[in-house]
Amino acid sequence: MRSLMRVSGSDLRLLQVFDAVVRHGGFAAAAVDLNVSQSTISNHMTALEERLGFVLCQRGRGGFHMTEKGRAVWEAGRQLEKALQDFSTDVASVRGELRGELRIGILDAVVSDPANRLADVIAAYGRIAPHVRLVIAQERPQDLQQKVLDGLYHCAIGSYRNRIDGIVYDRLHDERHSLYCGRLHEAFDADDAELTDARLAAMPFVHRGYWRDEDTLRQLDWRIEATVFQIEPQLILIQSGRYIGLLPNHYAAEGVAAGTLRAIRPEEIGYTCEFELFSPRNRRPSDVAAAFIETVRTVWPSAQDA
Repeated sequence: MRSLMRVSGSDLRLLQVFDAVVRHGGFAAAAVDLNVSQSTISNHMTALEERLGFVLCQRGRGGFHMTEKGRAVWEAGRQLEKALQDFSTDVASVRGELRGELRIGILDAVVSDPANRLADVIAAYGRIAPHVRLVIAQERPQDLQQKVLDGLYHCAIGSYRNRIDGIVYDRLHDERHSLYCGRLHEAFDADDAELTDARLAAMPFVHRGYWRDEDTLRQLDWRIEATVFQIEPQLILIQSGRYIGLLPNHYAAEGVAAGTLRAIRPEEIGYTCEFELFSPRNRRPSDVAAAFIETVRTVWPSAQDA
């Protein structure tokens, strides 16, 4: 019976190599990223598998595939890496320094929103914590909360209708979404009065697959014929003239001004997303994270009013 594995410095290096292999989908690309030979990658992977006592991935003519145990080890390794980074940050805080890494999750298609103050927050935070390294990652709405809860992100800024225990929510701003079609679509030159519920319900609709609570978002029985998980591919499908779909108004504004997009019955059809700051409730934030959260609450007008 194997005893519990005690992680050493050499183990951390092997786990970093494994992470590179997973991120790049194979040995060759990982070797380029790490600036080592492919044989070195192979030797490191063999050493890690021997250390653990099981196979992490299948490699050969069929390509690179992680085993179920390999995926579990990779996810545990990511958690370990984050914990080590947080340890370094906490030690710096003991010395009275704001140093280390701050990990923030955000949604896609937010940069064009004039109500989004993240750039201002980062500028203000940089003045009080110039030595903190920022890692900003884009995620799907429902993943943001869970990854904050799991400690993969120190905090996140996003919108999702279903809240979970263990998260503190600070309201930031609202984002309005309306129904749009492209210039080549049959509805583009029609009057709103002609675009009845029945006519719109018969048109192919592009749906964002992460919205599970569909009944609160659909005022019509949409004819869903395309699914996306980011807003940019949704815009491309709408611009094709084949689909109608719901987009953030700020994101569609440039297309409307250029005459390539048109809002359909905007006073009647659409919904509002409430953007919030997600931070962990039951875990003491590091000084680095606490300073950022306080900066958000100071700089973002609605957070001050919440």
